Parts: sequence; structure tokens; C-alpha cells
Amino acid sequence: MTSMIEYVCAKSLTELLQAAGYRVNETEQNGIVQLLSASQGIGYAVRFGNPAPTPGDYLDFTFSCALRVQGELPAGLAQLWNASRRFARLSVQGEFLVMEMDVVVAGVSTDHLRSNLELWDRLLQEFIVYLREYSQNAARMQTQAEPVEAELEEASAS
Repeated sequence: MTSMIEYVCAKSLTELLQAAGYRVNETEQNGIVQLLSASQGIGYAVRFGNPAPTPGDYLDFTFSCALRVQGELPAGLAQLWNASRRFARLSVQGEFLVMEMDVVVAGVSTDHLRSNLELWDRLLQEFIVYLREYSQNAARMQTQAEPVEAELEEASAS
């Protein structure tokens, strides 16, 4: 029988990520530990959530990928993602577009954690494809709208 995991710590999650082939750096900011890693060249953080009774152990964590936005984001970008995807949510936080996925660990197996890591990796890939397609579609719609605007200007001038 597989033993159940009741909590995780920085060391246990680092080992899980490394066993899956990821490089991991542990950082501490204002006394809060987080893990930094990357998939497909996209950096992300693992932030710990609710503390377990034992100091340094946690009942849950969040995968988080923040991308700095250059220029203005199209309206509805995050809402469309959230309406069409499960498991990970997208939000705009200042000049960052942030994708996050929570993982609860109390009473799960190592396979469950590994599956969540694989899901996160897949969602990161989908996220990049989504952003590419969204910006290509937005550019195509802008190009199609320009001749219509020009025709309207010409019509109103005559």
C-alpha cells in the first residue's frame, strides 16, 4: 500500500521536482520560503500555503507563473481563459499576467503530486499557446478593422 502524504516541505517538493527533471532553487523573501523552477523556458514559483502543525510543513501550495505585460492587455483575456479552462486561474496583477494552480496535499500519494506537476506543465504550455493565438487573433481583427474605419472616415468626409 502506498503511504499517504499529509504535508509537504521545501525539501520534499524540491526532491519531487528534481525527480521529474526540473531544476529548483529555494529562495527566501521576508522569511517566506518559495521554490523557483521553469518548464519550457518559462519560470514559475512554488509558494507554500496553509501551515501544518509541524513548523516548515504545509498542507497545500500554489504553482504560480507571472509574466510581465508589455503594453496593454486586451480586455477579456483572463476571463476567457478562466471560462474555458479548469484547474488553473488567470488574473491581472498590476503589470503582470499571473497563472496559478493550487494543490492540496493532505491525504494524497506521491503519484497524485506528480500528476499535479504534469498537469501544471501542460497548463503552462497551453498558456503560452493561448497567449500567442490570442495576440495573433487580436492583430488579425485590428488589421480587418482598419479598412472599415478608413471607409467610415471617407464616407463621413463626403
